Amino acid sequence: MEEDLFQLRQLPVVKFRRTGESSRSDEDGASGEHEVQIEGVRTELEPVELEDGAAVPKEFANPTDDTFMVEDAVEAIGFGKFQWKLSVITGLAWASNYAMEMMILSILAPQLHCEWRLPSWQVALLTSVVFVGMMSSSTLWGNISDQYGRKTGLKISVLWTLYYGILSGFAPVYSWILVLRGLVGFGIGGVPQSVTLYAEFLPMKARAKCILLIEVFWAVGTVFEVLLAVLVMPTLGWRWLLVLSALPLLLFAGLCFWLPESARYDVLSGNQDKALATLKRIALENGAPMPLGKLVISRQEDRGKMRDLFTPHFRWTTLLLWFIWFSNAFSYYGLVLLTTELFQAGDVCSISSRRQEVKAKCSLTCEYLTEEDYTDLLWTTLSEFPGVLVTLWIIDRIGRKKTMALSFLVFSFCSLLLFLCVGRNVLTVLLFIARAFISGGFQAAYVYTPEVYPTATRALGLGTCSGMARVGALITPFIAQVMLESSVYLTLVVYSGCCLLAALASCFLPIETKGRGLQESSHKEWGQEMVGRGSHSPG
Repeated sequence: MEEDLFQLRQLPVVKFRRTGESSRSDEDGASGEHEVQIEGVRTELEPVELEDGAAVPKEFANPTDDTFMVEDAVEAIGFGKFQWKLSVITGLAWASNYAMEMMILSILAPQLHCEWRLPSWQVALLTSVVFVGMMSSSTLWGNISDQYGRKTGLKISVLWTLYYGILSGFAPVYSWILVLRGLVGFGIGGVPQSVTLYAEFLPMKARAKCILLIEVFWAVGTVFEVLLAVLVMPTLGWRWLLVLSALPLLLFAGLCFWLPESARYDVLSGNQDKALATLKRIALENGAPMPLGKLVISRQEDRGKMRDLFTPHFRWTTLLLWFIWFSNAFSYYGLVLLTTELFQAGDVCSISSRRQEVKAKCSLTCEYLTEEDYTDLLWTTLSEFPGVLVTLWIIDRIGRKKTMALSFLVFSFCSLLLFLCVGRNVLTVLLFIARAFISGGFQAAYVYTPEVYPTATRALGLGTCSGMARVGALITPFIAQVMLESSVYLTLVVYSGCCLLAALASCFLPIETKGRGLQESSHKEWGQEMVGRGSHSPG
């Protein structure tokens, strides 16, 4: 304890004046600049005598009339060692609990189709049941995270996925693996809450870039899963692949004990002392100063209530975001399914004739994945890296809304160009551009959604949006596979039209969050009151 107090004495303590409203949200063009101005730095702190005679640094006593909120402390502490650690842990959750488990779907389906002689509809159901689990649980995990804490919801979802992921490897028959993979999907539905926890510890300037870089971990996870399949499938088989793919979750579950609970959540739930201890821990790890003053407790609100998403202030935002998330998943997973069909046909113009040939073949014919197939999977995955880089470059320049709109427009334009009878090389370029931008747009939505909702409903808002995305993922196989058999052009029109509407929805979002701090409360007047109190600086 004495050593910790000695280290804390070495940290300069700053007084600050808040100069911008962190709750500003209505004006699209409002920048909401949030600054912490250092008025003075003390290098020698006078000790304060407690009742038991112990001496602690003066900042523990909060001797001034200044107040600050969690947003002010996060901005004052800045980005440092703590956030780097948090980035790696969040990325590990994204790679192991999300990317790897989703990539298994494209590897497991053809293997079981051949090994168990499953008809096509049962193979498709293996994929759909995972999305059903994710869709049914997304709102529940959001509710748990808002009611009991981000860390609690994340730990339970990870342990749930780990348990049923390992059990999936021991499934004796089709019905068992169908149920177990559905339960795995139920656990995966809680992974987006890692983004909620992550975003609430990030200063405003670093938030968009850091959340976007999580997409890199998605790509790493999918590449690792393909490489693992290349090594495991020929010798050990799909059961070992399922078990080994779940083991990285064990590492993340262990690292969860290092994770602190969100200070924003603690303040909202009335645990001011715990929130203050968390902020001091971050300041100590980063070697940065803590604001001098008293941490203000935001108004204690009912947390995780669905009705809060439909207040007059957020009603249109919620509805438009649901459609945007639906369109993102609908288009992204649809493109993944279309890619294989279009590559096998050579171009759009010859896909109809190819399907006539396929109908003449035996319906029981199946093919195991070859080395060339795994190579194609790797290339398809790597195409997402350019999308991350482009989104990373433009999101803080043109804003979140315009970034999402641009991503949808580029995807729609590339889809329309597929009407032309282009060669395989041009086809590959168009598909890669389309996938790069739709994946970048997906990440832009992950940046925007936690920023637009206040702390009381942030996890629930992200959870419901994630649930709507799973609805899109559920529907898209019927378009990309069933409708494609009837008309490839109609299929492309559906995807292109959906993305055009999503681009319009992005433009009509009433709130632009670029340069705006995270909201602590849904009550605008309460935010203004806190700004007024934080701006007061005696002397």
